[in-house]
Amino acid sequence: MVVLSKHHVGLAGTYRRAATRALNALLLSGAAICAAYADTQVGQTLPPPPSVLYGDLFVAVQTAQIYPDQKTFVDATPNADPAAIVQLYEQQKNTPGFSLSAFVAQYFTPPVDQVITPPPNQSLREHIDWLWPALTRTTTSVPANSSLIPMPKSYVVPGGRFREGYYWDTYFTMLGLQEAGREDLVDDMLDNFAYLIDTIGHIPNGNRTYYVSRSQPPFFSYMVELAAQKEGGRVYQKYLPQMRREYAYWMQGASALAPGGATRNVVMLPDRTVLNRYWDESDTPRDESYLEDVNTAKMVSGRAPNDVYRDLRAAAESGWDFSSRWFGDNQTLTTIRTTSIIPVDLNSLMFHLETTIARGCGEAHDFGCVGEYVGRAAKRALGINKYLWNKNGYYGDYDWQLAKPRDNVSAAALYPLFAGAAWPDRAHRTAQAVEAQLLKPGGLATTTFTTTQQWDAPNGWAPLHWIAVQGLKRYGRADLAQPIGTRFLADVKNVYATQQKLVEKYIVEGEGTGGGGGGEYPLQDGFGWTNGVTLQLLDLYGGG
Repeated sequence: MVVLSKHHVGLAGTYRRAATRALNALLLSGAAICAAYADTQVGQTLPPPPSVLYGDLFVAVQTAQIYPDQKTFVDATPNADPAAIVQLYEQQKNTPGFSLSAFVAQYFTPPVDQVITPPPNQSLREHIDWLWPALTRTTTSVPANSSLIPMPKSYVVPGGRFREGYYWDTYFTMLGLQEAGREDLVDDMLDNFAYLIDTIGHIPNGNRTYYVSRSQPPFFSYMVELAAQKEGGRVYQKYLPQMRREYAYWMQGASALAPGGATRNVVMLPDRTVLNRYWDESDTPRDESYLEDVNTAKMVSGRAPNDVYRDLRAAAESGWDFSSRWFGDNQTLTTIRTTSIIPVDLNSLMFHLETTIARGCGEAHDFGCVGEYVGRAAKRALGINKYLWNKNGYYGDYDWQLAKPRDNVSAAALYPLFAGAAWPDRAHRTAQAVEAQLLKPGGLATTTFTTTQQWDAPNGWAPLHWIAVQGLKRYGRADLAQPIGTRFLADVKNVYATQQKLVEKYIVEGEGTGGGGGGEYPLQDGFGWTNGVTLQLLDLYGGG
């Protein structure tokens, strides 16, 4: 039996009575594949990513570590036509005294990190409100052959080395913008994402050419829902075409699958249950982490490097790059197997996308569509509760190639609660497992494993705390939501009191709380999603 939330049950009943029968139409066809040369509405054509644009020069620069951060070069702007730069490099690279660093300095302008200097004596809330303009960008046009993808309206970047907008970050940033009365920016960023879906076929990881081959956790339907809370049901209908196109992107190839098979982001299990996985169109090293990926693949025996690259990229699509969730041994990056894993968070988000499409179809009085997507959501909920329920008492991931659940509880366990796909008894058991294994002095630990990866213990992340708080409240566990929210908020306040900044992630356990660590780059300041979630937690649990 599928148990949906009261809202979803009511929605299904209302619209199913109105519909004579569910449409048997196929999924929307032709969701555009990641097109490196897609025409944009601002009259520009996207160049290839830097790895393609510069070829051997790109490999040489990244291998030589001309810049300490591999992202710097791919964000740099060429000072001449790329073909001419490559030709000059080929002519000069073997000449006596050639300096690669001097060549790069001559022909490329690296990005400049913004230095944010806030006024003194701001309260935490005042500081966040002051930060919004500092983190807002307008890039309706960009320099020729830049990796930055222009967007028609303004958007908020996370901060630090993240100089562009990111997909799933944006939802949590929007939470704070709406609280701060910036509905204009909420609408602008929704329009930007609708534009990306219309022109590229999906919302990329971020608005950079090297991110186009993948997406990120699909929060677009949550963004639509957020705007609708302030602006009314017409918002669901306004963005219905884009929600359906995004759904088609994530489900591409599903209709041709055989039981036990997988293609792109879709897996069909032996009983014909269809669920989603993270995936990337490319199977090469990431442009922004080229050397790290090459070195990782070199340490893996018995696997083709391209398979390793695909799994690394798929983990980047998950947003959890990197985490024990994707490791075969729960500890080591070289055992990564992301594409073999059906993630609990992704499928919960897809459930929400299906129910939100149904809501939009209802606004449009397309009741056949309502019936279709309510049915899809019901099947999804069954699949989640069959395959993504761990017998140890929590929602979790499933390894479809090994045909068994992953025994590693993580903060992602609360996504079915957040989306309303959890069965009530299982929601309460998950809450108990999370409280026993993940609740720490500074909030919610991301996993139970300490691996040196940033999406593992001892780190805690703002978006996961919001997922937890809202999911637990939805299923009647406000008593557990409160310590999770207040402990993390205290951690944020402590770092702000001592360092006058908000950061990307926080340490929530161990000898002392504070800014988090691990991963491929230093701790970043800013920080978009921390700002948004913090404002919401301040509203819920007090203080400023």
